[in-house]
Amino acid sequence: MAAFDFDIGVIGGGAAGLTVASGSAQLGAKTVLVEQEELLGGDCLHFGCVPSKTLIKSASVYHQLGRQEIFGLPPVTPQPVDFKAVRDRVQQVVSTIQHHDSVERFNGLGVAVKFGAASFRDNHLVDTGTEKITARKWVVATGSSPAALPLPGLADIATLTNREIFHLDYLPESLIIIGAGPIGIEMAQAFSRLGSKVTVLQRSPQILSSEDADLADDLKKILENEGIEFHLGCTMLSAAEEGAEKTVAIRNGDGQEIKVCGSDILVAAGRRVNVEGLALENGGIDFDRKGIVVDRRLRTSTKNIFAAGDVVGGYQFTHVAGYEGGIVVTNAVMGLPRKVNYRWMPHCTYCDPELGGMGLNEKQAREQGLDYDVYEEKFSDNDRAQAEGETSGKIKVLLNPKGKVLGVRLLGYHAGDLLAQWVGLLNGGVKMSVAAGSVLPYPTIAEINKRVIGSYFSKKIFSDRVRKILKFIHNYRG
Repeated sequence: MAAFDFDIGVIGGGAAGLTVASGSAQLGAKTVLVEQEELLGGDCLHFGCVPSKTLIKSASVYHQLGRQEIFGLPPVTPQPVDFKAVRDRVQQVVSTIQHHDSVERFNGLGVAVKFGAASFRDNHLVDTGTEKITARKWVVATGSSPAALPLPGLADIATLTNREIFHLDYLPESLIIIGAGPIGIEMAQAFSRLGSKVTVLQRSPQILSSEDADLADDLKKILENEGIEFHLGCTMLSAAEEGAEKTVAIRNGDGQEIKVCGSDILVAAGRRVNVEGLALENGGIDFDRKGIVVDRRLRTSTKNIFAAGDVVGGYQFTHVAGYEGGIVVTNAVMGLPRKVNYRWMPHCTYCDPELGGMGLNEKQAREQGLDYDVYEEKFSDNDRAQAEGETSGKIKVLLNPKGKVLGVRLLGYHAGDLLAQWVGLLNGGVKMSVAAGSVLPYPTIAEINKRVIGSYFSKKIFSDRVRKILKFIHNYRG
């Protein structure tokens, strides 16, 4: 039997890779982690979830200063934003969390941390550029990066992506955002609230194009009321730099050719998987432009190599990467045949109001030809939402003819947090009748979950059939 330096090797120090490395080492496997960036933590910690949510919070607080009067408070005139101070707070939060993902912590767990650009020589040997490492099993968790946009002229001018936007020392006077996915929408609202004039360009006719049109359109109207300009369904023709301004020439939905001008351009037009330089072919690993090909146990085409996180091209969320990392540990280290199950995987876009969900939405249910009913409740009918002044949005629950939940969608105040109750209910197989009979503290936003479940049972309880039965019983008793 061949001798290897390590039992398991992990390439990539993001959410998936760190989950695998820490779990493997704590289970007693001799573990090595290879990362090509200077720090562990991956895109989420340094260029994604953590800095974006920190920036969004600063923007939200500043935005509230202009809403004082709706709470019966005297108006205030806020001073212009010093973006350097905002940026410094963002980096302070990142640095605080970085301690959890430090080399010292992982060394303490028993993980050997190496830095370098990993490249496969065969299915057991990886070259980091400074040393060659062998492992019985390898895990590829190299994540994803901003996708390049093939727009004439764009490569010739300075643009921003999520890797640069949180390190600026100035607030863009006017910001063109290419892309209306989660990153584009979150940054559009945050920078608009901080004082930038924001224009969003999108090829599809809807923002957040994977979501239901009614919720996406409601959110768009809210963002437009905050001053964000949208050009949806447009064709982007070219980009250029004209003096101090950058321009993007577009053909809008009406067929007119116009120029959109701004001091800065943020490209948020999708992601590409990080496979360059890995020499995956040397390891016999199949991949395509969407990512590394894996089965439901996250095994690649090579028996001893697994992959997890954004690099497999599926659900590109941090919590999914962590979940997949756990699946890999179970299979690769514990030897138990555990498969991924994405049926009730939640997601959320952290704009204000938030838009999130799990399971199927109406668009997906229609595409699958499913029979379903939709039950809705508005946040404006929730007492706590009225007290908080956060009445925008609604919840939608899709039920099949037997009353089984197909999916949940929420546009509203703290929608991501409200999804937590659905995560427990649906993953735990809790009957909706049990959920409807539960008692929640009053007044809470979470009551909207119980109320939408109750609307399904109310329809049954107060039906004509039930009334006839009760009438018969009452008449029989006299």
